[in-house]
Amino acid sequence: MRVLRWLVLLAVIAGVGVWFLARPKPLSAADVAGLEGDAARGEAVFWAAGCASCHMGAEAKGEAQLVLAGGQRFASDFGTFIAPNISQDPTHGIGGWSLLDLANALTRGVSPEGEHYYPALPYASYAKMRLQDVADLHVFLQTLPADATPNQPHELAFPFSRREAVGVWKILYLNDDWALAGNVTPTVDRGRYIAEALAHCGECHTPRTALGGMDTARWLAGAPDPSGQGRVPNITPAALGWSAGDIVQYLTTGFTPEFDSVGGHMAHVVENMARLPDNDRQAVAEYLLAVPDVP
Repeated sequence: MRVLRWLVLLAVIAGVGVWFLARPKPLSAADVAGLEGDAARGEAVFWAAGCASCHMGAEAKGEAQLVLAGGQRFASDFGTFIAPNISQDPTHGIGGWSLLDLANALTRGVSPEGEHYYPALPYASYAKMRLQDVADLHVFLQTLPADATPNQPHELAFPFSRREAVGVWKILYLNDDWALAGNVTPTVDRGRYIAEALAHCGECHTPRTALGGMDTARWLAGAPDPSGQGRVPNITPAALGWSAGDIVQYLTTGFTPEFDSVGGHMAHVVENMARLPDNDRQAVAEYLLAVPDVP
């Protein structure tokens, strides 16, 4: 009986320890104090980060892409995630969010109520965002229309329907380390920031572990398409086989060197990248040619 009591006590202590380590860890008001956003800069962040690609209504075109009513469905091995309304509606969207609320969501995966968000929101990448960029994005989002479309719940089976385990996932996978580590040229550094943080390229192009984290040892080496149809390609230099000019052309026009055209969700990525300055696309191209080859 004494041994059993000790085992129970140790289990309780371990459980409390895991709970403490896995609790949400939001930013404080001091982290964003004094930040003033700029809507023009925020628009560039908006497109680079692909906000509309996931949060616009399904099949939205033109100006309708700026109505961030949510509702698109994203299949995964853990269930189907449904993009929420992030329009300026104060009830169904994020119209009532402060800068701190947005910064916590994007860089820490924590809701205004202090709960974990699922990493379908790519905060494992956005964790590298500069808080000034978050402030600029916050101001730009306030210029977009409100929409009162209610949010739909994610379609997840137990135990994935419980958010508590997300805290453990964050211990394993949430950090602000660069996949391409070390000192790089200013141009590659800019490309690294766009590709790894804002555009979150690794979220689709990097293989996942069994727990759903990005396997950074195989950065950008390709992965099964979450829809279950086909693969997302390997875009490390040898596998891609493109020059910097080829990459810039693709990110500008959507045409490959073989004159194939972009399709699927990548079409939205190209639309977003085409809105950025030419030197940003050049920076992304130089970054992609600097990452290690993965067969």
